Amino acid sequence: MTDRPVPAGCVIALDVGGTTMKGAVLDRTLTPLAALHRPTPRHAGPDAVVAAITAALSGLADRATALGRAVRQAAAAVPGIVDETAGLAVHAANLGWSNLPLAQHLTEALGLPVVLGHDVRAGGLSEYRVGAARGITDFLFVPVGTGIAAAIVCDGRPLRGLGHAGELGHVVVDPKGRPCACGSRGCLETVASAAAIAAAYTERTGHHVHGAAGVAERVTRRDPVAVAVWDEAVQALASALAVVSTVLAPERIVVGGGLAEAGNLLLAPLRTHLEQRLTFQLRPSVVPAELGDRAGCLGAGLLAWQAVGHEPSAVSGRAGQRSEAMAP
Repeated sequence: MTDRPVPAGCVIALDVGGTTMKGAVLDRTLTPLAALHRPTPRHAGPDAVVAAITAALSGLADRATALGRAVRQAAAAVPGIVDETAGLAVHAANLGWSNLPLAQHLTEALGLPVVLGHDVRAGGLSEYRVGAARGITDFLFVPVGTGIAAAIVCDGRPLRGLGHAGELGHVVVDPKGRPCACGSRGCLETVASAAAIAAAYTERTGHHVHGAAGVAERVTRRDPVAVAVWDEAVQALASALAVVSTVLAPERIVVGGGLAEAGNLLLAPLRTHLEQRLTFQLRPSVVPAELGDRAGCLGAGLLAWQAVGHEPSAVSGRAGQRSEAMAP
């Protein structure tokens, strides 16, 4: 009688955003064996989002089985306030849920153990392990896009604050500024988020632009209104980062998200303005993220492997590069 070979192990990981979900079947080096992109049906309500997450993870599990892989663990990284220890999605305004025991629900629905993570902290974890913060134990990962948040890593450990840490976008930079959706006024997100930058340009000119990228393009052409809006956003971001640098003394700030795609149009003035705001404080290096929109999914994969007691020996050049894609 011949013993059957034991299937090689893998994990399945899903990064849930307000617009899209990105998932993958990941081997022990974080190399994707299959990948998935699907829209997040947030306008259909919270139940529809949970159903879509369940279906996406189920599809990844089926793909893993078809590839002859045994799924060891699943993980989902979601936005909002997340209590990773309790597996609880505490609050997510964009997705409409509150105090949702998401890890338990997914575990029961899939018949697989599921660990829950926070999307930005998961992204910070992957930048730490295989991205722009390799070898740095004290840093910030700051994705700047529709919103602004931060993953704070101190002594190599993510700061969770019972799920509330990292809300950089709600640091007040102008007490007399615009009302924020959070109920405060003059929060960083009202000035420096991609949505705020585009809205400010449209308000001042009457010309609609396609997001912050449209403003950035006009900055390169020295459109005076675009230059002013962009500078205000960068100044506000530098002010918030100066506060965080004073309190936490990060060695590095890794800037990601859609706005970081502007490259040195963002990073060069940000470095200058941050430097001007610091005196005795440790001066962090400001660098672009390396993993792009793969960061959250890879971070979820790391959480899944850690849950089964394995630390992936990922190589930065390979991690997150797809070998096979799944249709929506």
